[in-house]
Amino acid sequence: MSAPALHAPFDGGVVIVFAVVYLGMFLGGLPKLKLDRAGIALLGAIAVIPLAGETIQDAARAVDLPTLVLLFAFMVVSAQMRLGGFYTEVTRRVAALPLSPAALLAALIAVAGALSAVFSNDVVCLAMTPVVARLALRRGLDPLPLLVGLACAANIGSAATLIGNPQNMLIGSVLKLHFGDYLRQALLPVGLGLGLLWAWLAFGVRWQLTAARAAGAAQEPAFDAWQSTKGLIVATALMGVFLFSDFPREVAALIGAGVLLMSRRLHSSEVMGFVDWQLLLLFIGLFVVNHAFEATGLSAQAVTWLQGRGVHLHEPGTLTVIAVLLSNLVSNVPAVMLLLPHLGSNPQQAGVLLALVSTLAGNLLLVGSIANLIVVDLAEKEGIRLDWRAHLRLAAPAALASLLLCVLVM
Repeated sequence: MSAPALHAPFDGGVVIVFAVVYLGMFLGGLPKLKLDRAGIALLGAIAVIPLAGETIQDAARAVDLPTLVLLFAFMVVSAQMRLGGFYTEVTRRVAALPLSPAALLAALIAVAGALSAVFSNDVVCLAMTPVVARLALRRGLDPLPLLVGLACAANIGSAATLIGNPQNMLIGSVLKLHFGDYLRQALLPVGLGLGLLWAWLAFGVRWQLTAARAAGAAQEPAFDAWQSTKGLIVATALMGVFLFSDFPREVAALIGAGVLLMSRRLHSSEVMGFVDWQLLLLFIGLFVVNHAFEATGLSAQAVTWLQGRGVHLHEPGTLTVIAVLLSNLVSNVPAVMLLLPHLGSNPQQAGVLLALVSTLAGNLLLVGSIANLIVVDLAEKEGIRLDWRAHLRLAAPAALASLLLCVLVM
């Protein structure tokens, strides 16, 4: 009878730490402390280990290593492509085409969506935003629809595969989803989402007239045909392995990353400099904190309480609403981590919907996706202001329509 009493304070401490960590996810930091989300997750993990009475080995077992390995490996692949100047070169070639504004927007949305399905949507936005911003300035086009189209297309396109973004990698790894099966289910809602985005921005939005302005060359690595080809060969080979074999994705991706690191021209320190170590640290911290919270039994009790009132997380409408709300409150990776253990008796099908919805939800608000914030920051450096009001006006209608279509299709 005494053992539960001894553990009660520790459970209370875990709950407090969990609440503070997710408050930090919502705020993007904590008052009076110079911490970002990754720092908050790390401190939370450090706190719950003694509070939960766990060992370091217990905490390590809470981390889904295949997800981290897959994420790291594709960061290396994306770094190879960026250092080879591939993204910038593709964007420049599209920008050089003699297209009308609507056709140019369609081309940029298609390119951003396709690249983000294979590489990181954040990296695609990092590389393409300066070129798109300068293209708009040179042609005297309204830059905001083009930039919002880029950010939203990168988010939508990344939902097409289980390697397009971190939350999809997590869902695919934990639920053991088949790569090809997911792709077949995701292609239609993703394609419709991209089409809706283009139609809304091209014909539903009033573009502002601007005067053409001179703009210099974007500060990105010069195009290197060999390094880009090398990265494309590895990425294509990995896609083939994922689609046509049952070889573990994380192992295949790690081998591909190892091949790219063996270079006579790109130093490994250059490539590693483009790895998002902060994101990897965020994953590790949240894995440990969520595991400790799950052990308290409170999340299971909350799900049971909701089920008693007719709210079932595995139902498409309910899962969509909760995933959209959580993704815009704490961001999509933490939201997915919270929802994954509670997807009901058919977690694979619910997992497919969660992957799509949590990603599409990132287009609703400016803070809903890191890709959005990257575009805003880089656009500001080019003298283009894109605030949350403009983003909401331009992106929210397409985001809501794509979410509705996704639920109907699924």
